[in-house]
Amino acid sequence: MTALSPELWQDLPYGEMKPRERVLAALAHQETDRVPADLWAVPEVWQRLSAHLGLTRREILRQFRVDARWVFPQYVGPVKELPGGVVQDAYGHLRRSHQHDYGSYSEYAGYPLAFARSAQDVYDWDWPQPTYWDPSNLAAELADLDREDDYFICYDLGGIFERSWGLLGFERFLSDLVENPEVPAAIMERMTDLYIGNFQRVMEATDGRVDMVYTWDDIAHQQGLLLSPAMWRRSILPHHQRLNRVLHAAPVKHMYHSCGAVFTIMGALIQELGIDVLNPLQPAAKGMDMGRIKAEHGAAVSFHGGVDIQNTLPKGTPQAVADEVRSRCEVLGAGGGYILAPSHYIQNDTPTENILAMYRTPRHSHA
Repeated sequence: MTALSPELWQDLPYGEMKPRERVLAALAHQETDRVPADLWAVPEVWQRLSAHLGLTRREILRQFRVDARWVFPQYVGPVKELPGGVVQDAYGHLRRSHQHDYGSYSEYAGYPLAFARSAQDVYDWDWPQPTYWDPSNLAAELADLDREDDYFICYDLGGIFERSWGLLGFERFLSDLVENPEVPAAIMERMTDLYIGNFQRVMEATDGRVDMVYTWDDIAHQQGLLLSPAMWRRSILPHHQRLNRVLHAAPVKHMYHSCGAVFTIMGALIQELGIDVLNPLQPAAKGMDMGRIKAEHGAAVSFHGGVDIQNTLPKGTPQAVADEVRSRCEVLGAGGGYILAPSHYIQNDTPTENILAMYRTPRHSHA
């Protein structure tokens, strides 16, 4: 495939607004010169785009008119390599890498808190510490970004429910929520403590330059919720609320992620969790109609995502991708309140020309 000349992108205007100004205005539900954009993709996609375009990742973001930039503190804590290719990661999870036709993925190879039968067992475990993450690199990184443009800065903090069940096992975690709730409660308490410590260190190191913090927890699947709304409110919500009080006191914008069919609980996520942005808007999941979502919740929250990675991006034509981008911008972006992005990380089964079509399509919030 012939590389696409960067000059071909010059007819796609940067716009009159600065990237950070554009995103903040959109999140304030104001019309902007164009709908702001973000780009999520697996490493194999980044490598493919870089080879195709002859550009670095940073240059790709600039070329694609992406308004957000993500920063990450350096992990300096222990990493344990165990027999059988198992690695204990930064949060204590036991993982093993597997290859597939398009790249690799990491799956759980065991659960280090499977022994726990009481809250004290959880508290006595050798928990990761906030000092395992060193944010001292961020000031220089942000200064370098600021020399290029005034970007909207995002920080991925983590998921409470997901990273907690990853220490105990999914089935065990859900059954313990009913039969032995002190164990999952203690794990989520400690995980929340860790996130609060990490967040405070990042904000201090960046002098409050971070604009939005991202937290995530998949509480739904393709057809519905993983647990009842009552169970979610009783067991999961209080930990997120404790964390969010710290985030909003900073203050930063808060983007919350759950894949799947979350429409039935969307009002609670907005009102009870107190989020500013909802991600990823999985269009192939049950009940996730973009027009209805915008009509019923668009005045109360902003949206990030929505371009289908299950069907349109991997299986559609470039024209189908462009049509979906225009639809998302017109529906979700009407009156502001939308950041164009894929409905999760773009996977490596997505043709390069479809990714280019997504970011080459003009982003107008009106028909």
